Amino acid sequence: MGQVVRLPANEAERLLAVRALNAVSRSSTPELAALAELARGVFETPFAAINIIDEDWQRVAGQAGMKLAECSRDLSICTRVVYANDLVIVPDLQRHPELSDMPYVTGDPHFRFYAGAPIEMEGSLAVGAFCILDVEPRDLSDAEIGNLSRFALVAGALLRLQKANMVMGLAETSLRAAAMTDPLTGFYNRTALASLVDGELERSLAASQTFGALYLDMDGFKGINDRLGHHAGDEVLREAANRIRAVIRAGDIAVRMGGDEFAVFIPNPPNAAALSSVAERLVAAFREPFEVEGISVGARLSIGGALAPQAGSNRIDLLKVVDAALYQAKAAGRDRYLIAGM
Repeated sequence: MGQVVRLPANEAERLLAVRALNAVSRSSTPELAALAELARGVFETPFAAINIIDEDWQRVAGQAGMKLAECSRDLSICTRVVYANDLVIVPDLQRHPELSDMPYVTGDPHFRFYAGAPIEMEGSLAVGAFCILDVEPRDLSDAEIGNLSRFALVAGALLRLQKANMVMGLAETSLRAAAMTDPLTGFYNRTALASLVDGELERSLAASQTFGALYLDMDGFKGINDRLGHHAGDEVLREAANRIRAVIRAGDIAVRMGGDEFAVFIPNPPNAAALSSVAERLVAAFREPFEVEGISVGARLSIGGALAPQAGSNRIDLLKVVDAALYQAKAAGRDRYLIAGM
């Protein structure tokens, strides 16, 4: 059972607009539900809705009165509105040659009247319909038809606003991420310490978990810059970041602290021995020479580490212990690590 409706010529473009709306929300929103409730009162009908038509289904973005479930677009009269991008008014569904045998006409709720106006997005793309239905046959006056089109216009504006808010939210998220990202290595920068690390540390301790910190300092990096220039130093730093990524977990937080110094924050390591294992693998990864413009150069690591809450319950105290451990590792000959308390 269904209806034969010709696809619009711009169906592919229309579906792109629908998918953008689905990314905003796949369920009814309070603003659109309120608009449907207002229309139900204005037209004195038992049901009003804002429906979105995708490639398979009629999605309910807002409705008032009877609570109707989503359905196949083949069963939806709103499909006709969308595909024609024009008003569709059926005074008596029982007398319509194609719609009289639809399940919502022959069975509950026994609809007799339908009117729908297209809801458009940018470029006059009809993504859905603002519809009213009644269990009694009726006609709409010219004034009522104009009001229905105005309700559809407002619904489209609300949908565009929701989409714009989503895009702005994504842009804001991207801007925040960019502000915390070191462009050379792709790691977080020092801004992330307060914006990200502090929160992760607090969450770990609140859950009675540990939180590890490693501070990495590259030995001999200044000599690379002095001999080969800053462009060579940048290549080494990019490769250093890749080596760090290859060792740490996806959930660990890598920060370029500045110059040739990095920090790795490790949420909930099992114990200090696990932190020591990560540091050992990092030191080993940097014992391989770096290749820059056909020249092999060495830049090994010294690492200091500590575990919260044993070494402190906040970032400042934790990093003080980590910094002292790093100093001891350097004083002991570099190319090594030291974990406080081990």
